[in-house]
Amino acid sequence: MSIIKKLLKEIEQEAQTTRKFLNIIPADKFDWQPHPKSMTIGQLTNHIAELPAWVSLAITTDGLDFQANPYESTHAANVADLLEIFENAYADGRAHLEGVKEEDLDKPWILRSGDMILGNMNKYETVRISIAQTIHHRAQLGVYLRLLNVPIPGSYGPSADELEAMQAYA
Repeated sequence: MSIIKKLLKEIEQEAQTTRKFLNIIPADKFDWQPHPKSMTIGQLTNHIAELPAWVSLAITTDGLDFQANPYESTHAANVADLLEIFENAYADGRAHLEGVKEEDLDKPWILRSGDMILGNMNKYETVRISIAQTIHHRAQLGVYLRLLNVPIPGSYGPSADELEAMQAYA
């Protein structure tokens, strides 16, 4: 299996899990945060929803300079808007990944803020980092939801909540 087919399979599997998490965000908790230094659920979920677009960014550019292009987050205020942002970002990232030549993934990609280099990698590594960031922030969201007593869906097998529900029906 080619590396592109493997990446496509991985982003599809992660998208399925991410959808489960985004679908259960309590409508009244978008402004909730577990600590003053933490993002709100709204900020965190907007970031998660946008992350698949980094696949497109990796493939279509040679880098990103935050100083020249300051980050502007989306501002979904409800689950339907979050899912729309996510699905659009995912479809765009998937389409670009389907269209790239494998050898192009070896080309350099630089993340910077002006003269400060934040990351010097290739396009493949940038795609992988976008997937890893999705997983990382989704796990962070899981902690937020657990603190709010929202049952957590499984990511790579059943969650404790799902196991508990299975045992209740046994």
